[in-house]
Amino acid sequence: MTDRNAAVLSGLAGIRSDLEDLYRDLHRHPELGLREHRTAKKASDALRDLGYEVTDGIGGTGVIGVLANGDGPTVMARADMDALPVREQTGLPYASTVTLTGPDGTEQPVMHACGHDVHVTALLGCAQLMNRAKDAWRGTFVALFQPSEENGEGAQAMIDDGLTARAPRPDVVLAQHVLPYPAGYVGTRPGSFLSAADSLRVTVHGRGAHGSMPQAAVDPVVMAAMIVVRLQTIVSRELAAITPAVVTVGSIHAGTGPNVIPDSAVIELNVRTYDDATRTQVLKAIERIVRTESEASGSPKAPEIERTAAFPPTVNDEETTRRVAEAFAAHFGDDAHTIDLQTASEDMSEIPQAFGVPFTYWGIGGIDAELYAEAAKKGTVAQDVPVNHSPAFAPVVQPTLDTGVSAMTVAALAWLGS
Repeated sequence: MTDRNAAVLSGLAGIRSDLEDLYRDLHRHPELGLREHRTAKKASDALRDLGYEVTDGIGGTGVIGVLANGDGPTVMARADMDALPVREQTGLPYASTVTLTGPDGTEQPVMHACGHDVHVTALLGCAQLMNRAKDAWRGTFVALFQPSEENGEGAQAMIDDGLTARAPRPDVVLAQHVLPYPAGYVGTRPGSFLSAADSLRVTVHGRGAHGSMPQAAVDPVVMAAMIVVRLQTIVSRELAAITPAVVTVGSIHAGTGPNVIPDSAVIELNVRTYDDATRTQVLKAIERIVRTESEASGSPKAPEIERTAAFPPTVNDEETTRRVAEAFAAHFGDDAHTIDLQTASEDMSEIPQAFGVPFTYWGIGGIDAELYAEAAKKGTVAQDVPVNHSPAFAPVVQPTLDTGVSAMTVAALAWLGS
């Protein structure tokens, strides 16, 4: 295994500079979900130049490239492509200044604030190395570039557009994400890794009146306030202390002026859980609290509860993860770790589930190691280290890219025998 890794990774030095240029280009030109036309073309053109059999436009902008290299397993490696409506504040010379028209018709700043530009670059680097060293492995390597992960739409869009019929059925699916850990870090975790995420929009109804005449009203603002307070007891009083979950109310909208009691209030909230039982329990508790508080307030109309977004939990197959973790330990040494449970969410797991195959998903670090070490020494990592989705999040170019390319390649080679 070590010899095979060395044979394939020996080509990294020769493509490093081109990959760094590609990464800066992708970072400078971010695109929102299902609009990743430029990024998808970069991926498909590169794969075609490498001799991959390419299918693009899957689910809108999704791309797959297939490199068949004799008898052996089939490994699918996935990278997401989309950026976020965030105004970049990194100060980098290759910072994004892109603005795009949003769904509401307004201009939105766009930034690769989650590191998907790292993922695309790393997978294209891996695809190039696999093509250059075909004597060192056997099987089929499939590179998949997925749109619209941030909206939780892209994986299902590719599946709905016939992904399972248009790509070889893999034996395993691999994916990675750059996270706010020191660059060079690689972390695996068997079982639960990323949370399920459910976003809800709750509308509660009252009866409007003059602000000076509350006796004539059913006040939806007070109703919403009571619901928000009560929601905080789900995690603190209905779940065991060792059961991780998060319930966050991110938005409340009601009324148009200080002296008018409105007819309704809208609450938007987000839920993070790690298994189906807890997810069901928390969602049922939210519904119970909303309906009961509405009734207790004398609401003239039942509340409306709408799920606006849903991400599945990311639960890594234990045997698959063990195999990758052993390969990482042999290659990365002390930089290979067991990573903590993460509260972020992903839709990647829908792809292996559609094929009915196991998967593993790991994290790599992207933060300057000295900056991270200094923050850790002071106990200020949460304050001083920018995290994903922050306008200041900017993975250092190296060793982040080398780590991402190497990790994906080493993981793929754990299956693709010579």
